Amino acid sequence: MTSVKKVEFCGSSKKDIMAFPKNARDRVFYQLDLLMEGDDPYDWKPMKTVGQGVNEIRVKCKDGAFRVFYVVNRSDAIYVLHAFQKATEKTEKREIDLAKARLKALG
Repeated sequence: MTSVKKVEFCGSSKKDIMAFPKNARDRVFYQLDLLMEGDDPYDWKPMKTVGQGVNEIRVKCKDGAFRVFYVVNRSDAIYVLHAFQKATEKTEKREIDLAKARLKALG
């Protein structure tokens, strides 16, 4: 039997996801469920600019593009560092800086 990892939300990340449009929010929580079960999300990539072990869930729907930065390489939990709606092609520096600060706060 596979053990399920819990998800811990850093800062305002859960509140930010809850503010996403319903379709995007549902997709994000489904992807997090996959992570909890030990699987990979459908659309993700490493975010080395944020830090070691940080990945990004990418959700695109009619309401826009949404991103969730998370850390899965900790034994105790999956940490959601930051969630936001993407406004430009390139991820803005302020989004990366906020995720870096929350990663640093994890220790």
